[in-house]
Amino acid sequence: MRATETHCPYCALQCGIALTTENGSVRLGPTDFPVNRGGLCAKGWTAAELLHHPDRLVTPLVREVPGDRTSPLREAGWDEALTLIAGTIEATQRRYGPDSVGAFGGGGLTNEKAYTLGKFVRVALRSSAIDYNGRFCMSSAATAANRALGVDRGLPFPVADIAEARTVLLVGANPADAMPPSMQYLHAGRAAGAKHIVVDPRRTATAADAYLHLQPLPGTDLALANGLLHIAIREGLIDDAYIRDRTTGFEAVRAATNPYWPGRVERMTGVPEANLRETARLLAGGGPAMILTARGAEQHSSGTDTAQAYLNLALALGLIGRPYSGYGTITGQGNGQGGREHGQKADQLPGYRRLDDPAARAHVAAVWRVDPDELPRPGRSAYEMLDRLGTDGGVKVLLVLASNIVVSAPDANRVADRLKALDLLVVSDIFLSETAAMADVVLPTAQWAEEEGTMTNLEGRVLRRKRALTPPPGVRTDLETLTDLAGLLGRGRYFSADPRTVFDELRRASAGGIADYAGISYERIEAEQGVFWPCPADDHPGTPRLFADRFPTPDGRARFVRVEHRDPDELPDRDYPYVLTTGRNMQQYQSGNQTRRVSALADALPGPRAEMHPDLARRHGVADGDTVELRSRRGRAVFRARLDPGIRPDTVFAPFHWVGANLLTNPALDPHSKMPAFKACAVAIASIDEGTRQVHSTPRFLQGVFTFEGKGLDQPVPLDGALSYVVPAGTSAQAVYFRGGNSSDELICVVLMRDGKPMRWFPIGAKSDVHIPLRVVEDLDSGTAVELYLSAPPGVTGMVVADLGLMEV
Repeated sequence: MRATETHCPYCALQCGIALTTENGSVRLGPTDFPVNRGGLCAKGWTAAELLHHPDRLVTPLVREVPGDRTSPLREAGWDEALTLIAGTIEATQRRYGPDSVGAFGGGGLTNEKAYTLGKFVRVALRSSAIDYNGRFCMSSAATAANRALGVDRGLPFPVADIAEARTVLLVGANPADAMPPSMQYLHAGRAAGAKHIVVDPRRTATAADAYLHLQPLPGTDLALANGLLHIAIREGLIDDAYIRDRTTGFEAVRAATNPYWPGRVERMTGVPEANLRETARLLAGGGPAMILTARGAEQHSSGTDTAQAYLNLALALGLIGRPYSGYGTITGQGNGQGGREHGQKADQLPGYRRLDDPAARAHVAAVWRVDPDELPRPGRSAYEMLDRLGTDGGVKVLLVLASNIVVSAPDANRVADRLKALDLLVVSDIFLSETAAMADVVLPTAQWAEEEGTMTNLEGRVLRRKRALTPPPGVRTDLETLTDLAGLLGRGRYFSADPRTVFDELRRASAGGIADYAGISYERIEAEQGVFWPCPADDHPGTPRLFADRFPTPDGRARFVRVEHRDPDELPDRDYPYVLTTGRNMQQYQSGNQTRRVSALADALPGPRAEMHPDLARRHGVADGDTVELRSRRGRAVFRARLDPGIRPDTVFAPFHWVGANLLTNPALDPHSKMPAFKACAVAIASIDEGTRQVHSTPRFLQGVFTFEGKGLDQPVPLDGALSYVVPAGTSAQAVYFRGGNSSDELICVVLMRDGKPMRWFPIGAKSDVHIPLRVVEDLDSGTAVELYLSAPPGVTGMVVADLGLMEV
């Protein structure tokens, strides 16, 4: 029996866990790590179920017919897969130039992998085309913090400090669902008399425990912040000495808040004037106070300015740098902090250096042993890059690591179309995600418990991820894959697949930068339960708390920045009269590629639910549990209705863990951070029943339980004559969902055929099941023949449950 202390694979808390392996089985439990102190959420407790999951990818996959993504994926060797990738990269760059090949990374990659991916694109590919899914998460808060404070670290203090604050303002955050172990600090604070105010259009589990719950209309958080600062100024609550001694630019902000008197802000936001005044007075009450923002406030086309408004408020009250006080933003992804520090972003080099800074280019180029002039200039941000895939001047070959952009990107129909336009799509993942299912080449990669590396949590604490298991035979780490691919491209001498070697190089590359890791070693991390950056030398203690004496700006002062409220890019109107906002459920994580495969989590929440107020539901004849369709100007998606009197009557909430919500969201970008407007778009609602009465829709089902014998995963065969359907003349149809179950001990696939050609593959793991709400890929016109086929390894027999739901219009 062997125990390995490591960290949970999910959110940015990076809770300490212990993995015990014995006779091939794995047990998981929490440790008394300083962040979680023995606590874990449901996701963390069940994380080990993924390690031996039957859906696990264990061999590279390539298309049976190269270039034809309707042909099935087949198993391939590593040499074949990497040779195909390298050959296509070289041919594409010869024809279109270096920037025709790019990469899209993820906030779950270790620091070593994020660093190597950024280096790979700039040194091996010599391309500017790289960004990552953290652009969709932390970019607005990071941009605001950098311009106000000179540094972006999610929490500039340990998370445990929250327990000591007497007042906490949580804006657009629901840690009770998103990171439950952190709630112990909020509970401890309340037990000691603290008062918490939650700003959220929904009465979440976090809001239900708060002293005050403010429910603004989505997209009005900036007006609320300016209104609070207006009150603080008018009532003499600001800290004049702090403003004079430690900041610049306040007078412009003072003038900007003049129009935000309480009555006007109440009309703009829906938050009562009395609650605005009480909130401002509590924050300025003299005891330690914190303002914490999260994605609800930041994922807007004005997200940077909104975060800036709350920074202005914190600075005016003199909170930042005081003990147990300040401003912070709650990082979401596991390595959301470290992932944005070391080169995955289009404009960054390691150490949080700017790619357009000549001194930064020279420093990093020296560490990389290349000429600074070889390094490309900053590229396009995440959505800007995705929106141009396959176009003239856009990326033609895309490598995707640890990201499921078909689910997580805004206006997902548009993104899927752009992915189809690529000459080559390569996805590295542990499971066949919705994005991987579209790829030309799929590469299996090691899971969190099968690799070494470091992560940086929301406090800026650098942690060790330790290998507890070896990967399955034939599975490589991303470091190995990138190093081998660089070798095929003639640049292998610049890369290493050893995590410790990579981390030591990262330390040198980050030295002297904002996020300085020079004094952090694997040994120190182990001995000190993590080390806080900046840590510029081996004998430096690390920096758990920032800003006590000065800010890392040229003059040591924080900067106020004048910001004004502006309406969301898209407002409700007659056709789309309600506001959709998106967010997390407790049982799922990110795009759900991992958590939707965990049986306990899937049983607790098997599909997405659209939350709406009972009054709004009655207006549309919707009962709790009914199937409803949400429509926006970009697409439509189907959900189960959940009626909740705690949500605003003009607002609908949908989780983003399934294909659905991001078919609707608006890709309008923040001009500063390039953050899409995930949190506010205009939608219409229709119950499926209501739609049937109005447009005469008729449900159709292809379903049953059938025996099968496999002829090969690349040879789908008809299951049964009952599983066929022809769209009647004068109508069209759309697939709504697929459910399936598999009694065999092997992975099988049910294949949706359209006029004899594969349209969609539904993998079903060994003795497992799936439930997939289908996004609208395309209308099925009259005369279209739809069938369900099955593919399984040769000779494998068993029973399959198949249930395809269609809507005939």
